Amino acid sequence: AARARHVLAVEIDRDLVAELRDAAISNLTVLSGDFLDGSAGQLTHELAAAGAAGAPPGAGRSSGPIRVAGNLPYNVASPILFQLVDLFGAGVPLADATVMLQREVADRLTAAPGTGDYGVLAILIGHSARVERVLSLPPGAFRPPPKVRSAVVRLRFHPPEPPAANPTLFAGLVSAVFTRRRKTVANALGAFHLSSRLAPVRALADTGLDARRRPETMTIPELVRLADRYARL
Repeated sequence: AARARHVLAVEIDRDLVAELRDAAISNLTVLSGDFLDGSAGQLTHELAAAGAAGAPPGAGRSSGPIRVAGNLPYNVASPILFQLVDLFGAGVPLADATVMLQREVADRLTAAPGTGDYGVLAILIGHSARVERVLSLPPGAFRPPPKVRSAVVRLRFHPPEPPAANPTLFAGLVSAVFTRRRKTVANALGAFHLSSRLAPVRALADTGLDARRRPETMTIPELVRLADRYARL
């Protein structure tokens, strides 16, 4: 709160909500509830209201970048990341998000094609955000020490690169092929529901992709190109 014009905090723990509100920090607004339940419309409304409430006389509503920070509950970290991407896509002007995660999740999030950690998380988040690891933390950095290692990552949001003709279909294709990541991409596409309408080998040939490759070697632009071929059915 000391570093920002205004802070909108979302907290699911009612006891912590009460403590935060009792602190009476002038530029802090506390929302009680689950961040995953919030819609883009609700968040936009709350951000606008918070910005107006925290503004000096004569100032407009919330201006400048909206930056997200959080020590995410590790069991719902991935859904929260997807929620942030969805909110950005729905028009909430998020600039970036700096969050703490379990290190294994950070490894999957920052993984490059061709590595064992590369998969759905790196692709679907990386389609709309540049991700960098900020720092790693050992268990001894916490009291009491947890049984897992942690890492802080920063997501810088951007429009999907490249845009998919049908984002829902693209996400479905990525999720399907990585259920069979050890198979060739031609075989892995058999898990995709539209493969019965267009044979995987034909779809791959139409998009100039080698049917013998493994899903984990495919880049985001290649997967978008493949999804766009199915989107034309």
